[in-house]
Amino acid sequence: MAAEQDDFETLDVETDEGRSLRTGDPALLRALAHPLRVEILSVIDELGEATATQIAEKVGESPSNCSFHLRTLAKAGFIERGEARGTSKPWKAVHSSRDLRPNPHDPASIRTSSTIAALYVQHEANRVVDFLTRHGLGDKEWLPGITVNSSTFWATPEELTEVAEEIAHIADRFRGRKDPKKRPPRSRKAQMFATLNPDFDLPATGEASDEG
Repeated sequence: MAAEQDDFETLDVETDEGRSLRTGDPALLRALAHPLRVEILSVIDELGEATATQIAEKVGESPSNCSFHLRTLAKAGFIERGEARGTSKPWKAVHSSRDLRPNPHDPASIRTSSTIAALYVQHEANRVVDFLTRHGLGDKEWLPGITVNSSTFWATPEELTEVAEEIAHIADRFRGRKDPKKRPPRSRKAQMFATLNPDFDLPATGEASDEG
């Protein structure tokens, strides 16, 4: 058991894409388990660097309230100060990627990670609704590449894990394009939102209450 738990220790490593964080530590995860902090971190990820005032304009909160949550994120190691520009003191993300899957041996890690996942679902769902409300399904050129899709199927835990891993690597081919020089002509920033979960309200195949 101890050897398995070691696989879920916090890792902070340098990669070709920048620093990468892997953690299921509930103490770190709790710092992100707040809807405004999820919004703030998303804004920083989008803009690269942003001041409390710039973030406040984006999320519709006061700069002082944003500053409080920024300090909490900084204390947990998610963000840090960028280079000051005159009186402007921006914040930037410490990591280019974050893997916040829980330690399956730690109930507190599972609970906190679930809370964060729910907040990200809300955040992304709001983003998609905003896009569809303002832009519809785009135009005839971009329409074929815009989709809202849901599927229902029966799968074992191992099969569902395979699907989750496939989804995680769908966008791998586009890595490196944060560098504008590597973006092909006419490319736009694209955003993907995918969820996958078993239905625990129904019995598994073969269980006593299964009706076939």
